[in-house]
Amino acid sequence: MSVTTKDAPVLAPRPAGGVVQSFRDSLVVAKRNLIRMSRIPEMLLFGVIQPVMFVVLFTYVFGGSMRIGNSTNPEDYKNFLMAGIFAQTVTFATAGSAAGIADDMQKGLVDRFRSLPMARGAVLTGRTVADLAQTCITLSVLAIVALIVGWRPGSDGPTNAGRVLAAFGLLLLLGYAFTWIGALIGLSVRTPEAATSGGIIWLFPVTFLSNAFVDSSQMTPWVRHIADWNPFSATVQACRELFGNPGVSPSSAWPMQNPVWASLVYSLVIVVVFRTLAVRKYRKTS
Repeated sequence: MSVTTKDAPVLAPRPAGGVVQSFRDSLVVAKRNLIRMSRIPEMLLFGVIQPVMFVVLFTYVFGGSMRIGNSTNPEDYKNFLMAGIFAQTVTFATAGSAAGIADDMQKGLVDRFRSLPMARGAVLTGRTVADLAQTCITLSVLAIVALIVGWRPGSDGPTNAGRVLAAFGLLLLLGYAFTWIGALIGLSVRTPEAATSGGIIWLFPVTFLSNAFVDSSQMTPWVRHIADWNPFSATVQACRELFGNPGVSPSSAWPMQNPVWASLVYSLVIVVVFRTLAVRKYRKTS
């Protein structure tokens, strides 16, 4: 007489929720991109060299001829300049995001990701997070170079370590927001070369039509009005105040009077809008 026993039922693991799965998948994709970046050190090297060149050129070539308020002292221009260089550096990561995503699209890697049971936005989120990590490294090196050439936080106003870290936080948030613009561009073009051009060409008017490199009070009224309401200018002005390098009195425009809040609002709106558009484009693009 045999005794039959029933196997104990095997309980399948409960599937993770949408947010949890999206977070995990994004980290996996981010890790993949970081490993890829570490195996191509030229990407990081060239990403550091360009902003360092901007620091040296603007400091020593234009420093003695730029007027900040009523001063043409090169030291005043150095302290005025650095917030603009930092902001320009984090936004230029947009081109790398666009080119990287376009390259993955061209090689068919995105199609393979799309066939896997993973969150739809994870591919793009992972890419932008990896680019943010690379931007952190570049920004750290650039800050050291800025200190070497004579940048001094607290030269024109109060500051402390917390305010300086808050300024760099705003810079990274702006950079992260702009990488989503790059993601949308990368999904919208057919080649990495086009993505590189499309990812950087529009940044020049955005960064130069601002208060980053020139005192906006020296501009014609209509140009100054555009510069004062430029989201890029808001972050630059916020960083100057937090660094203790305001240099000049801001205009009466709301973003210049409330630059920290304006920077936060602008960056978060850009993230929400362009992440939504990029994920929608990702779902439709083959």
